[in-house]
Amino acid sequence: MKCKKVVEETREFLKILGLDERRLNLKWISASEAAMFADEITAFVDTLEELGNNPLHVRRQWDQDTSDLSGPDNDTGPFLLTKNQLEYCIECSICTGTCPVSRQHPTFSPKQIIKQATMHLDEELLQSRELWSCLGCGHCSIRCPAMIDFPVFNRSYRIRARKKGLAPLESHHGIQQAIAQMQTRSIRQRRPDWATTVGRFHARGEFFYFVGCLPYYDITFRYLNLSPLKTAKSVLSLLNRVGIEPVISQEERCCGHDALWSGDEDTFKSLAQWNMETILASGAKTVLFACPEGYATFKYEYPKIVGELPFEVVYLTELLISQLPEAKISFKSAPDEVITYQDPCRLGRRSGIYDSPRRLLNALPNARVVEMERNRENALCCGTSAWMECNSCSKAIQDERLMEAEETGATRLITACSKCQIHFTCAQSREDSKIKVTDIYTYLLERLKP
Repeated sequence: MKCKKVVEETREFLKILGLDERRLNLKWISASEAAMFADEITAFVDTLEELGNNPLHVRRQWDQDTSDLSGPDNDTGPFLLTKNQLEYCIECSICTGTCPVSRQHPTFSPKQIIKQATMHLDEELLQSRELWSCLGCGHCSIRCPAMIDFPVFNRSYRIRARKKGLAPLESHHGIQQAIAQMQTRSIRQRRPDWATTVGRFHARGEFFYFVGCLPYYDITFRYLNLSPLKTAKSVLSLLNRVGIEPVISQEERCCGHDALWSGDEDTFKSLAQWNMETILASGAKTVLFACPEGYATFKYEYPKIVGELPFEVVYLTELLISQLPEAKISFKSAPDEVITYQDPCRLGRRSGIYDSPRRLLNALPNARVVEMERNRENALCCGTSAWMECNSCSKAIQDERLMEAEETGATRLITACSKCQIHFTCAQSREDSKIKVTDIYTYLLERLKP
């Protein structure tokens, strides 16, 4: 039964990717049925020949050679630190004291990784499993007196490690990494199928809603009784309510965030070029994100390889806080409810967006917003990054954060990041946690007046 379930889910992935489902075949044949086996293989080969060349073999120009895509701030190679930064760093351990990973694994230290790099112990560092332990959450960077962006520093060595064939331990059997890599090829996806019965959208227009990986997450995390696509559906409904009928494109690809932060620079660059071409072809002047990682990747990473973006990048809570009053939309009163808000790392520490989600939540009648002990720039990460190295450290961080949320007396934990919702929901399946984890867009839509 488990094997059959995996095959059915794989067929769903193939469908969204636009790959003919007949390229996957499953049939149980015993060892004594050699003739039947031969017939099945012959029929399958005939089907593949009928379908034609594998579209995953079709490469775009930028897949051939990405060396010319490097911008002036490209991370390839060692991330250089100034003499003053190094002198501060050697005398300080603030990063290690504030790092959530270091609290769970005392042997992990951002400072020690920098020290290894300055001592030219590159081979030792590239072989180290601790290179992949950093969550990239940015706790260390906001407190660093030397203003060292350790996550980006660490990322530069991950890129070098990848080029030597060294890779992290991928979560969920590497399915999300495989899907991202397949999206660098000339496939015709069926990404917007979910939207056809939800609301109004177009192939061209002023606003482009960048959906991200939610259609694929919806299959992967079904075992958690969670539907990440519910977020996308809520976003489209909210946009329609404020008078926006966005572009939703089947040519959109993964933003490349996970590829970049796990050191797969080539995949990241290829995905970035795909997305730039797609958005420009749509005529959009504003690209809207409900995913903090997609927002931060476009805003801070894409310009490094494509130059200044020819469109505006906007996170959805920033748009809604200005558009809801103009649209004369109000919220329903509901039974008194205590809620608390989780600041996603890429939205908070990386992008500095703290207020607009809270302003939206505080606008809800009878909803009392209480803060966890650690919030805003001090908020604790959800414990896992880029679908890799999900381990006992990740689980301990997730459990710690859920406990902190419950200590506020809140009955609902709101987050603006699908990965936070997935990771906390996964943690709840292990622990006796009663707080309900909800994405902010679904929550807002539930509370909107008809």
